Amino acid sequence: MTYASSARQPEREPRPAWTRGAERPPGGPESSAVNGATNESNVVPITAAHTARHGTSRHADTSLPCPETSAKGKKSTPTAGKVRADALRMLGCVRIATVRQMAEVITKDESDGRSYVRRAMKELAELGLAETNGKAGKHPIWNLTPAGQKALADGNELPARPKAGTGAKAVKAGFGPHGVAVTDMILAYGGRKHLTDWQVEVNHAIKETGLSFNTDAVLALPTKTSEVRLFELDNGTMSQARLAKEVWDYERYAGHRVWEGARGTSGNTFPFWQRHRYTRSQTFPRLHVVLAGKEEHLLDNRLQALADDVKGIAVAVWVNTLPRLQRGEPWYEIGVDDPDRRRRRYPEPVGR
Repeated sequence: MTYASSARQPEREPRPAWTRGAERPPGGPESSAVNGATNESNVVPITAAHTARHGTSRHADTSLPCPETSAKGKKSTPTAGKVRADALRMLGCVRIATVRQMAEVITKDESDGRSYVRRAMKELAELGLAETNGKAGKHPIWNLTPAGQKALADGNELPARPKAGTGAKAVKAGFGPHGVAVTDMILAYGGRKHLTDWQVEVNHAIKETGLSFNTDAVLALPTKTSEVRLFELDNGTMSQARLAKEVWDYERYAGHRVWEGARGTSGNTFPFWQRHRYTRSQTFPRLHVVLAGKEEHLLDNRLQALADDVKGIAVAVWVNTLPRLQRGEPWYEIGVDDPDRRRRRYPEPVGR
């Protein structure tokens, strides 16, 4: 099914339709997701004629260390203090999470691990550092309190994030399932690796144009050309037209230019994002769109519709479904970075 969206833009170039049955990369879900994060290799263009390219290098990240092992090779029981500290660090990064999600990162043990985390969260709640304000199904959703955020900051465990909220208001308002899905997306994109390099609900705004939107998650993982990666998750609650508009907003953001130059000189124009936001990047950060919240065949239909709705977009866009991402299957490329086309598409600012 193809959805005709009002968010479509002019100057479109025809692109092949998305096709199913892409080759699955080797190495299992975790290695595939991490290789995609570190090597930019786990992607399939939107065409049947291409298959995934594979990367081989791996970079260990000890942002949340792996569970310790005994001399006999068995996992040792985590100490209560370590579990509490790791839970605080994780909630400081992803904002909200369930016990299952925290156990996956902190203890790597689906059964016994959850009991450790439940005990730790009860203790943190008694200390006033964490709380629950809603549920995802039958599972309580945990978030830090302001006191928990202060404790994390006082311990110098994470980069300063003065404007970061606790997530409590969103959970109380009924948006907890979306936040839990964002956490699942973060875990699927590498698990404990790079976990403390994530920020959620990052605002992007240009006051001059009135454009303002929040990016669900931003990963600080520098490459030769870009310092971050942008992630949007649709949990099946948006219309297809709204989803397409949100993706087009990134092109509008990337296309805005600012004029610089002293009075009386010709001056020049520069991309707003490169001058005022991602100053160490040579190319506009890639946007990753993850689709969740529906049955897989419906997510595949939604992926196809999004590919149709953003044909000709001039920023790099990769898309995947959450189940595919969790299985380590490749991304699909539905947009290519094209600064020249963006410059033609958006008006130049007037000099002084």
